[in-house]
Amino acid sequence: MSIIVNLDVVMAQRKIRSKDLAEQIGITEQNLSLLKTGKVRGIRFSTLEKICQTLGCQPGDILEYQKGNDQL
Repeated sequence: MSIIVNLDVVMAQRKIRSKDLAEQIGITEQNLSLLKTGKVRGIRFSTLEKICQTLGCQPGDILEYQKGNDQL
């Protein structure tokens, strides 16, 4: 996939654990783990907004596009 999820990097920079972030944004640790590893097909804007509010970051800090050879 051409979208890279850098959530774990931002979390490390902010020194926040998965358990704490999941609790603060209202999702399960398992769903947060799936998001961190890029194994989800989508994310709700409301969830992304809560993550950004909690971590004090922008969506572009978490999600990155890398041109790949994926075909639509």
